[in-house]
This record gives sequence, C-alpha cells and structure tokens, in this order.
Amino acid sequence: MKIFSLPTVLLLCCLLTGIRLTTAAQTQDSTNNSGRWGVEGRADKISDKISRKVGLNRDQYQQIYTINTDIIRRMDAIRANTALTKKDRMQQFKALESERSQRFKNVLSAAQYKKWNDWEMSKKEHLEEKMEKKRQRKQATRP
Repeated sequence: MKIFSLPTVLLLCCLLTGIRLTTAAQTQDSTNNSGRWGVEGRADKISDKISRKVGLNRDQYQQIYTINTDIIRRMDAIRANTALTKKDRMQQFKALESERSQRFKNVLSAAQYKKWNDWEMSKKEHLEEKMEKKRQRKQATRP
C-alpha cells in the first residue's frame, strides 16, 4: 500500500529545499551585518525612545537624531580601532557620552533634560545590578 506518490514526494523535497535555502540566505544577510542595524537605524531607534520618554517636538527630535547619528558613528570608529587598549577605548566612550549629554542639554528644556538624565541613571543602575548578580553567580560556581 502506497502512502505517498512520487510527484508528492518530489514536491515535498522541493519545498523543503526552498525553505532551507531561504533560511540560509537570511542567516547570511544577518551575519554580514554582524546582527546590528546601521548607524541611521540605531540613531532612529534611540531617538524614538528618547522622544517617548521626554516628549520631544519635531525640531528637537531632528536635533537629537543628528547628535545620536554623530555619536554612534564615532563610537563605531572607536570600536573598529584595534590599536586602542580596552582602557583607552572606555575613556573615549565616556568622553563621547559626556559630549552627548552636553549637546542634549543645549537641545532639551530643563524638565526634559532631567527626565532624560534620570532615565539614563536608572538604566545604569539596572545594568550594575545585573553585573553584580552575574559576578555573584560566577563566584558561587567556583570551587
């Protein structure tokens, strides 16, 4: 007793091959990009989050987007510079973050800047808590 006919089996094989090739192409596209968005996409995403948090108008949004684009490009250049030590890289990142903060201060109102700064501080605190938990887990697993 035949369950599948030859044409059905061939069709199924073609379908599975097509799905496999599509998946492989998508995986290759994402690895070429290192799994990251482009500079403009990342700047847009960050600017959108800031806009939702502090309530930017169109002009402010455009200025914040421009600042974020510039800072992200410069951060990418620092990451690409393999001659830098880890300490130098971190110092340059901190300098860029303080520059971003100063430039935001010129664009945002005092209330908006306070909201943004409070949000940034809460993100840093959350990250520090996460890192501390990770350290504790690492120490607990050591003999």
